[in-house]
Amino acid sequence: MKELLTRFSELETPFYWYDLQLLDDTLAALNKANTEDYHVHYALKANNNPKILERIRKAGLGIDCVSGGEVKHALEQGFDPSHIVLAGVGKTDQEIAYAIDQNIFSFNVESIEELVVINEIAQSKGKRPNISIRINPAIDAGTHHKITTGTKENKFGISDEDLFASVDLIKSLKNIHFIGVHYHIGSQITDLTRFKNLAIRINEIQQGLIDKGIELPHLNVGGGLGIDYLNPDGNAIPDFEHYFKVFRDNLKLLEGQELHFELGRSIVGQCGSLITKVLYVKKSGQTNFLIVDAGMTDLMRPALYDAQHLAQNISSDSETQVSYDVVGPVCESSDVFNKGLVLPESKRGDLIAIRSAGAYGETMKNEYNLRPLAQGYYSE
Repeated sequence: MKELLTRFSELETPFYWYDLQLLDDTLAALNKANTEDYHVHYALKANNNPKILERIRKAGLGIDCVSGGEVKHALEQGFDPSHIVLAGVGKTDQEIAYAIDQNIFSFNVESIEELVVINEIAQSKGKRPNISIRINPAIDAGTHHKITTGTKENKFGISDEDLFASVDLIKSLKNIHFIGVHYHIGSQITDLTRFKNLAIRINEIQQGLIDKGIELPHLNVGGGLGIDYLNPDGNAIPDFEHYFKVFRDNLKLLEGQELHFELGRSIVGQCGSLITKVLYVKKSGQTNFLIVDAGMTDLMRPALYDAQHLAQNISSDSETQVSYDVVGPVCESSDVFNKGLVLPESKRGDLIAIRSAGAYGETMKNEYNLRPLAQGYYSE
């Protein structure tokens, strides 16, 4: 990134920097690996920057939303409603009504009560929206407990037992069209055997539905494919080929059954960096603090779930290596990006690039402490 220093020096820090060529390359790799023409919906919660979404739309992806606001944003960015799914464990009546009016492809329903509510709202509008029921498959994603979503301790989805027990109720609801089942076991999954376990579990649940006389045209296996936060240059593009192969080899699709994915982080994570400036270098006891002008308001992941991002001093040419705790200015002890990070000796005014910030960086930014919101810039 040193070649960008002149450009960076013209911009007010902190800011998000996006490598749009890497995004295009990632999307091309994704589409090349998708030899079965699976339906891929981009998880909008990862990054909702309009210029990022323009590239994703042109690559032919649909959208996975988790709020009515995200549905509205996706439509404003030109996505076809027939390629939009709406998930979320707490959909409001207003969000449901709005999505029905927009004729989105499907709701991913997370409780039996929600199913009844959608049916009532749809009946009042004389419509019959598509729904998929999210199943909690009791699969451990092997990731941080705060980004695991597929165990019985998580709030998401229903058990397969509850689904089987509700078949008669579902059949009685005349204003919904039951088209599929939906799964998502967690995020930042790098062990592909977790997805194999999911595929095997889906086969079991699907057979249970077949035994009850239900054959569905759609399966949605969610997303969760992780990225390499510690070596973003060496592994800039995830291994989509082997990811899809896990499902191709292990998931038993019915004849004509269509498979959907909801990928987010793996598409946009590596194309973004958070660029921040060193405000002060402070020594306290044995600890050297590198105090930067970006904080947890600009990148929440480290404070939320102890996430580790590679940070690089892109200004210093010093050959002296120093161990630093890289911290932000927010009045919270959790406003820490790295502890014990070895960098070239750093000084006030140096620029630090916090890498792999394309997912859950800008989309989570906030004004806590009344800090101004960081802006996004781009490299073609």
